[in-house]
Amino acid sequence: MASISATGTIQPEEVVDVGAQVAGKIVSFGLDKHGKPVDYGSEVEAGTVLARIDDSLYAADVAQAKAQVAQAKANAQRAEADLGQLKAKLFQAERDWQRAKKLGPSDALSQSDYDAALSAYEVAKANLSVGQAAVAQAKEAVAQAQANLRRSMQNLDYCTITSPVKGVIIDRRVNIGQTVVASLNAPSLFLIAKDLKRLQVWAAVNEADIGAIRPGQPVQFTVDAHPGVTFQGEVGKIRLNATMTQNVVTYTVEVITDNSDGRLIPYLTANLRFIIAERREVLLVPNAALRWTPAPERIAPAYRTQASGKKMGGGAGKGKDGAPSPAEAPQGTLWLAEGAYVRPLKVTRGVTDGALTEVQGPDLKEGLQVVVAEAPVEKKTGDAASPFTPKLFGGSGPRAPH
Repeated sequence: MASISATGTIQPEEVVDVGAQVAGKIVSFGLDKHGKPVDYGSEVEAGTVLARIDDSLYAADVAQAKAQVAQAKANAQRAEADLGQLKAKLFQAERDWQRAKKLGPSDALSQSDYDAALSAYEVAKANLSVGQAAVAQAKEAVAQAQANLRRSMQNLDYCTITSPVKGVIIDRRVNIGQTVVASLNAPSLFLIAKDLKRLQVWAAVNEADIGAIRPGQPVQFTVDAHPGVTFQGEVGKIRLNATMTQNVVTYTVEVITDNSDGRLIPYLTANLRFIIAERREVLLVPNAALRWTPAPERIAPAYRTQASGKKMGGGAGKGKDGAPSPAEAPQGTLWLAEGAYVRPLKVTRGVTDGALTEVQGPDLKEGLQVVVAEAPVEKKTGDAASPFTPKLFGGSGPRAPH
């Protein structure tokens, strides 16, 4: 099983930041479903009261706004009544003017009376226009007063801070008696995790490994809070906004995991293994066996010509483990003990987990002994002991749990 290792932090899948939209002093906290004041870890429902702000000033604003609405409505009624009077005056002035216009200046109607009737009619029309404007202005004043009342009532409601979602309080940032000051950014009072049954692990993956990460990829991780327990997850998203720390570029990978049993809690440190490739029912060999290369004189005579033409194994040292990683090349060489010598066995490398590597070849079988190191051996009289340390071939190796 090939994997990529990384570290990360467990995070809630969705966090809601509850703030205050009005300024004032915190006078009390709400109660959770158990009747206790809400605090860290309290489970809350949507609409649960979290805190209350002193509302005395906002209640006074509401009372003042209601009085202003009543005054505006009274002014509007008076303007309507005045408009009715102006309409009646215009009606009378229009009748007088119509009669004067029929008679005209004559012995029955003097010129001054004729002019007075015309003037009264014109003034009545102008006064009606003024009265209509006054009514419109009064209606606008009523609408503005009602808007002020709604705003004052909304601010009064904001003094009671409620939970917008169902979840668990993971942080409380205020105390009773503390004054909060509302600004363009509402001050944060509570952090609520919507659902702790599904969590995320935010893992920092090196830029050299990010190309092997794909959404849906299986992930295993452990946390120090539960030693010996391996949790399962899968890659949900790869964030493209890389970060650089001391010239090391990393990408944040979101890993989704189920937490129905509630053993995981937010902000634990996790050690992750991204499963890149997995093999079952294959032969495994220790990586040390692929790295080890014998001294030329230790190679069986029949194979020395072959060994002298090119390097055998994964490196050029004499029995040293300073060779490149077995995953760097598809071909490799294992060494089998033959008395006091060793002989090479060509194999094809597969995936590796850093300790064991998959190998394939026609002459391989489970239980085959391969050399991983050379150790000094004290010979006794008549003893032909081999100086090589054999290692039994592994079978299918450890399997990833489902």
